[in-house]
Amino acid sequence: MRTMKQAPEDLLKQALQLSPEERAALAASLIESLDEQVDEDAEAAWALEIRRRLAELDSGAVKTIPWSEARRRITGR
Repeated sequence: MRTMKQAPEDLLKQALQLSPEERAALAASLIESLDEQVDEDAEAAWALEIRRRLAELDSGAVKTIPWSEARRRITGR
């Protein structure tokens, strides 16, 4: 833990030097730190939705596509 404070701009410059995976983990941690109160009903609903989607994948009811294809469809390119 640092005892000296750094300007947010300096922290951002350092963070942008991380790998994409490390930046994603850092971003998730920062967003999670903003949640001061957990909504148990929302958490339960998300858990149920995740189980439902995994069951669809496991049963073969839905098929995945590569990210490059999904991105192409989203951006229309």
